[in-house]
Amino acid sequence: MQKDDIRIKRVIVHIMDSLVGLPVLSDTEIEFGSDFADFLREHIYKIMSSDDCKQCKFYEKESEVYQMLIQYSEENFIPMSRDMADYLYQIMNSNIDIPPADLIIVRFKANDREYLAILKMNYKESYTHRTKALEEGEGNENEIIKYRSILPAESQRLSEAAIIDLGDLSVRAIEKKYDINGEKTNYFTYLFLKCSSELSHKSKLSIVSKAVESVQNHYYDESALYEQTMRAKNIIHEALEEDGGFVVEEIAEKIFEEKPELKVEFQDKMEKYDMVKQEIAPQSERTTKKYETQYLTTDSGIEIKIPMEQYNDPGSVEFITNSDGSISVLIKNIGHIKAKL
Repeated sequence: MQKDDIRIKRVIVHIMDSLVGLPVLSDTEIEFGSDFADFLREHIYKIMSSDDCKQCKFYEKESEVYQMLIQYSEENFIPMSRDMADYLYQIMNSNIDIPPADLIIVRFKANDREYLAILKMNYKESYTHRTKALEEGEGNENEIIKYRSILPAESQRLSEAAIIDLGDLSVRAIEKKYDINGEKTNYFTYLFLKCSSELSHKSKLSIVSKAVESVQNHYYDESALYEQTMRAKNIIHEALEEDGGFVVEEIAEKIFEEKPELKVEFQDKMEKYDMVKQEIAPQSERTTKKYETQYLTTDSGIEIKIPMEQYNDPGSVEFITNSDGSISVLIKNIGHIKAKL
């Protein structure tokens, strides 16, 4: 889905300030213009294209939100949005760590499918000016005040939101954990939506990387570890760069092709997450950027950063194991060097 594919159709906003004690629910939709539509479109696109976004499925019998959605029609858009807001506010009011927000419910269309966006716009604090007239018409007094109900800008990412396909009621959600009864909990999917959720692509990629690192740290000594770590990172980078992703068991085959026993240990770790046969396909450059560079740190504190293109070019860099077991890094064919203060 591209940003320009998103067509905003209906919008309503409810004020969810838990400090007030009651939600301020709207009885009418917003008459939005092109600027505000662009604002919503930007946030919706960020969610849909984010590698933090999780695929979810409602627990149909337990979910109040699901029951609202199966009865949805264009005629009850406003009352349904009020019911959702009121239900979410009850959860917020019982858990003081959940931040106050404006809840914006959006009906939109994209690629011939109809969607509902639930956007929780957590408040930000910022400063603005205020002008007051002086007594007896002697002029104006300008002052700076802190305003605590500023909505997130287009460039910011929402902490909690859901995009629901109204055709099959599948859910994509982003969320942040907050303290619920003394335990960090994903309240947005667990308490509000009441749905199961898969790991995000970003989380899956992180799990694979940490599992590879753990297995290699356990097996290889220090003299071989750096080389195997760089090799594994390069294999993952190539899969992301050339294919847009990989199947976990296939990437394990490449990384551990010479050590089947390490592959078994790695797959045991993946089975705990039911990830052995899963495909990981990140969309965001922010997620894959770390795999574009090799980062090395020597025991003397020297840090070396090598772009993957140069790492794979024997004419650019070479790693040499000396007779005494130490390692030299030879950087070749340098045209010029820049230094920065």
